Amino acid sequence: MTHSLSDRLAQCYSGSVYDALRERGIDNTVLPRDIRPIDDTQILAGPVFTIKGSPKPGISADDSLLAWTSFLSAAPEGHVIVSDGGTDEIALMGELSAETLQARGVRGYVTNGGCRDCDFIRKIGFPVFHRFYTARDVVGAWSVDEHDVSVTLGSVEIRSGDYLIADIDGAIVIPGGIVEEIVSEVEEVMNTENKVRTAIRNGTDPKEAYLTYGRF
Repeated sequence: MTHSLSDRLAQCYSGSVYDALRERGIDNTVLPRDIRPIDDTQILAGPVFTIKGSPKPGISADDSLLAWTSFLSAAPEGHVIVSDGGTDEIALMGELSAETLQARGVRGYVTNGGCRDCDFIRKIGFPVFHRFYTARDVVGAWSVDEHDVSVTLGSVEIRSGDYLIADIDGAIVIPGGIVEEIVSEVEEVMNTENKVRTAIRNGTDPKEAYLTYGRF
């Protein structure tokens, strides 16, 4: 069976992807360091689908939930949702939403907002990367404004169609136009790193290993 590009990327790790992008002169790829996984054993990888929203004090519960469920209905299978929420106070992912996205075949969710119901989400295995925990949700407080648009997390601009890999070390955005080349380069590098690792375990001097393989 041919592995999909997303599955191949998920076999990589964020540091190797960052290195491959840096070697091309592309270094503004790392999302803010406080975006962390609720389960740090997971690796999340795939094409990005973006949403953007904002706090709306006084919005009705019905309006906020209609906007939110409309986004859930639009979330495409096989993608990673990247959410720019513009909030330091509100959870932008919770139990029923995670269950819904997982059932729809979404690979995971990344946000600069918060998360709640995290024990449940961890148990069902849906990958979520977020900035903080809070019990406060979107109802009557926050609303989706648009989706499938350019968003910026930290200093990194992200467009639908870009790819993302996220793991315990952080989240990296890969421009969609070069992702296949980057994945192939990383696979080659990882193969070389395995040779270096074997050499070191067999007693090779680290400097000699670096000079032999050009990696360390």
